[in-house]
Amino acid sequence: MDSLSWTVIAVVVVLAAVLLAVALALLLRLVRTRRDLRRAGLPTGPRWVFWGAVLYLVLPTDLLPDPVYLDDIAVLLLALRSMRAAAPVPELGPGDGALPD
Repeated sequence: MDSLSWTVIAVVVVLAAVLLAVALALLLRLVRTRRDLRRAGLPTGPRWVFWGAVLYLVLPTDLLPDPVYLDDIAVLLLALRSMRAAAPVPELGPGDGALPD
């Protein structure tokens, strides 16, 4: 193999490693968010959203081949967004930092 081939292979491997690291970081954030919401007694949304996102990352069946983790990242981001949307927004009362009228 010539040096151009090795360069292309190296770039692809580094890109795949970076995308995997982002996917794993999002998975960790998803797990922490679910744990924090449960500790606070807040609803975490449907359980299938959380477990479906975890399974999609782990299982070998993907929309895109596994060296491309963009679909995994998208599924994890959607699950994280769904779980955060399930948490009720606290209403500000007088003295809680609300601006006076």
